[in-house]
Amino acid sequence: MLVKTYASAVQGVDARSIIVEVNAGGNVPENKPWYNVIGLPDSAIREGSYRVETALRNSGFRNLRLRTVINLAPADVRKEGAAYDLPIAMAYLQATNQMYAPDLKDYLIMGELSLGGEVRPIKGALPIAITARQLGYKGMLLPRENAREAAIVDGLDIYGVGSLKQAAQFISGREQIAPTEVDTRAEFARERTVFDVDFSDVRGQENIKRALTIAAAGGHNVILIGPPGAGKTMLARRLPTILPPLTLREALETTKIHSVAGTLPANNALITRRPFRAPHHTISDVALVGGGSFPSPGEISLAHNGVLFLDELPEFKRTALEVMRQPMEERRVVISRARITVEFPSSFMLIASMNPCPCGYFNHPDKECMCAPSAVKRYLHRISGPLLDRIDLHVEVTPVSLDKLTKAPARKPEGSTVIAERVQAARVLQEARFGEQRGIHCNAQMPSRLVREYCGLDAAGRKLLRTAMEKLQLSARAYDRILKVARTVADLEAALTISPAHIAEAINFRSLDRGSWGER
Repeated sequence: MLVKTYASAVQGVDARSIIVEVNAGGNVPENKPWYNVIGLPDSAIREGSYRVETALRNSGFRNLRLRTVINLAPADVRKEGAAYDLPIAMAYLQATNQMYAPDLKDYLIMGELSLGGEVRPIKGALPIAITARQLGYKGMLLPRENAREAAIVDGLDIYGVGSLKQAAQFISGREQIAPTEVDTRAEFARERTVFDVDFSDVRGQENIKRALTIAAAGGHNVILIGPPGAGKTMLARRLPTILPPLTLREALETTKIHSVAGTLPANNALITRRPFRAPHHTISDVALVGGGSFPSPGEISLAHNGVLFLDELPEFKRTALEVMRQPMEERRVVISRARITVEFPSSFMLIASMNPCPCGYFNHPDKECMCAPSAVKRYLHRISGPLLDRIDLHVEVTPVSLDKLTKAPARKPEGSTVIAERVQAARVLQEARFGEQRGIHCNAQMPSRLVREYCGLDAAGRKLLRTAMEKLQLSARAYDRILKVARTVADLEAALTISPAHIAEAINFRSLDRGSWGER
């Protein structure tokens, strides 16, 4: 008997429908394989015969050892993972008359089976549910642990099951399961602005707070240069607290990526806060950017709509840093393999930190640097010029004195809430400015044609910028980035035009472009 069930294959951050065709008929000798899978399956799917056979027996069903051929169509799409166990087992039960389910074709089914018949969670439940709704399925049957994640998709009944037996009883009408319901708006509003850290914890460092405020207001990349213990990591970890809250569209985009990667936090149906990813400097190129035999998202995609923090930037492998250059410009990464090409979004803010020299104490107010000038230069040159060009703000961080740390401040330091209000006001101006520009939401995302349109300078501003370009020998890309930062500074003041003061502040944040940097 031939039976069809429906499953799904995830490609990038999207999914497509897969037809699971199971034909069972004719006895098979005890020492011969009874189960053949065709349609470009990977080894995890081919090994599924052992899981399905054992799960059937331990769930109280019979394995009739009929010659069974399973086709996963379309045959030219690569299928991977053990999530096809459940649809294959359900189709086998129907094909061998151990279950009668006339509505089987109305459900998209996914789930991995354990040997005991339990249904284990899968990756990519959210994009699969979105595809199921688009294709008009009545409902979706999937592991109980993934039900809340999939249930944020409106217009589709989501049924979470814990075992093969429960799934079979439900689909044949012998057991009722209430569909999982999630109030997407309430889930989205939950903990959007709740953080464990705050800028009010920071003593001193007002110039760094200013730089991070500008970065947050315009979506600019930042590098913090300073000695150990100066507070670089502490400041970086507080950046998400002043960024504008995620919109619902951004939250869904981000959740899809984490769903595909299998990194969605337990019991969370939706990511409601901007991601903050801080990979270790030993990370490989593929782990950072994404890829693998079966392409999966890397750290730059997991940081989509959030912050990627690279601590001790010069210690990262140069090849890993260089492969970031194109995604930083295009805000997406395209991974091509022989059989497939996938695209992952990667629109993130980069915040990096580094010591100024190998010993870490160059320009320290109290400790003496033991490095030769050539060693300081070599240390900086571990970061390529093209990568530094793509970082808008270069900020020098100096240690806070003991007096500032121990003495009660004259007034309470500004908290994240106050700073975030200024950032949000600047972002509102930018959203209005780029309202008709698709995919552009902040100043850092402006292409060159919009820089010329929205970053006009008066005569004094042009003269100042020309002088800086000649003295610092800046590239054309650095020229554009200075204009973008100046536009953000003006937006924070709600100024319609860019003044020389705005240009001067933007130039001041190009420390590493100065030819004399690193000289005593």
